[in-house]
Amino acid sequence: MTPTPSTATSTAARPWRPRCLVPGIVPAAGIGGLALTSGVALTATSGWLITAASFRPQILTLLAVIVAVRAFGIARPVLRYVERVKSHDAALAALAEDRGRVYDRLIPLTPARLGARGRGDLLAGVVDDLDDVAYAQVRVVVPLVALAITGLAAVLIDALFLVPAVPVVVSTIVATLLVGAVDWWIEHRTQDEVVAARARVGDVAATVTRDGAELAAIGAHAEAAAWLGDAQRRLARAVRAQSWGRALGVGLMPLVAAGHAVWMAFLVEPWVQAGFRTPLAALLVLTPIALGEVIGAIPDAVGSLARAQGAAARLRRLLDQEPAAARSEESPSEDAPTPGPRPHVEARALEASWDGRRPALTGADLDVAPGEVVAVVGPNGSGKSTLLATLARHLDPTGGTYRLGDLDALAQTPADVRTHLAIVDDEVHVFASTLRENLRLARPDADDEEIHEALRLAGLGPLVASFPDGLDERLGTGGRGVSGGERARLGIARALLSRRPVLLLDEPVAHLDHPTAVAVLDDLTRASTDRAVVLVTHRPEGLDDATRVVTLSPAGGPDAGPGTGPGAGLDAQPG
Repeated sequence: MTPTPSTATSTAARPWRPRCLVPGIVPAAGIGGLALTSGVALTATSGWLITAASFRPQILTLLAVIVAVRAFGIARPVLRYVERVKSHDAALAALAEDRGRVYDRLIPLTPARLGARGRGDLLAGVVDDLDDVAYAQVRVVVPLVALAITGLAAVLIDALFLVPAVPVVVSTIVATLLVGAVDWWIEHRTQDEVVAARARVGDVAATVTRDGAELAAIGAHAEAAAWLGDAQRRLARAVRAQSWGRALGVGLMPLVAAGHAVWMAFLVEPWVQAGFRTPLAALLVLTPIALGEVIGAIPDAVGSLARAQGAAARLRRLLDQEPAAARSEESPSEDAPTPGPRPHVEARALEASWDGRRPALTGADLDVAPGEVVAVVGPNGSGKSTLLATLARHLDPTGGTYRLGDLDALAQTPADVRTHLAIVDDEVHVFASTLRENLRLARPDADDEEIHEALRLAGLGPLVASFPDGLDERLGTGGRGVSGGERARLGIARALLSRRPVLLLDEPVAHLDHPTAVAVLDDLTRASTDRAVVLVTHRPEGLDDATRVVTLSPAGGPDAGPGTGPGAGLDAQPG
């Protein structure tokens, strides 16, 4: 059975969308609005009190205003504290939930739909985008709601005391929104360029950090520094272009408040001359200035809005892709059928395409019995990695059959098929943890004796014996460095510890020198006498130990895309 595109589409998850408002954020924003309204009222009533006191009235006539000043002075920090706690609780809870949702969506897309983005970009980009979307709840919703509440309160106060003053406050709010809109437009227009530049910095930094030892070995320090410098300069240019919007907003917002305060002063002056109470005039003049705290937060809010909109669009483009294998989102089933203890790998006339248009693999036949090592070779673009991705159920074939022993592998979920496969590629990841925990990723219930046996079979026994802390030796960042050969052997040890009957090896010695590559593959061959092994390689090392060598021959040429063209064939020779 070959899954069809319609099958994949029917099982795809619903489109991913960020939540506009998370639970609890609107009440928190309302409390924030009351806090800022208290600040505006504090400034206005303080001005009224100071002006009224200058006339030396009876103290009892000022008592109510004195109490109001104290009340607003206490309410402002208390309400602000409550708003901060509640809004951040809501945003962080939503962030934790969204991270789980995004992780669940990424798993079915790995690795076929993520290859266009570098590791540094993918790691930093997804994390930063999620942060921007979540923090927009605090940085955008709260200030805008606060502006609405405070602006409404200011309009009501002005309408209560002097109706002609209402247009001044309304104009203050309108001018704030106009400046904010221009700021948003500039920042939104340049956001993609900033993100692309930041992604480049992340990719280069990840490469330099990961391959620092190799770069040092070939004396490429200067080149690595130049790569990073170029990426940083590109980022600096993009950030400078974007900063014009923020500079415009931050520079104009105080002028908006000050200009409307002057306008209010000219407006009320004739009324004061006509007998309007001076303390009330002071209250009205200070209202636009008091609004300065509210409108001063708008540039940050619209900047966060531009970042969040760009982040949400990027996450949608990433997460709304169709998985390359149908039913990839399903977890392994406990009652799934098994292929038997030592399954035979059998593929007939396999065809596959990464984009649904250009063939990447055509007419592939493969037979691997337990205990056999079949090497798959061929030039770039011949479909070697596509074949391995199809066997690993990372990519659905467009034609042909694929069986594991008695099991029709294409009729099962990818997760169920992968429980019988161990995959080792050319970039084995070493986590910043102990050697034991790095191995137990393959089988969490493995005991120390089983771990030592896997390490011995992978050729790491003498090395582990030299560790002062044995299996508790820390590897990776903050611990012992791992060479390329040790990294490859560690990946093989994980595969052996997993006890899975089929090993799929994608260029496991691609970055190793010839003697190390030969030694690693010799150890692998000796340790896999009861497993079916498929080895994809460009190099001649290990071919002498292979049971058979299968050569993929492309027919399409360079323009055929990432795989082979129509009519590609297979030539098999004994090893």
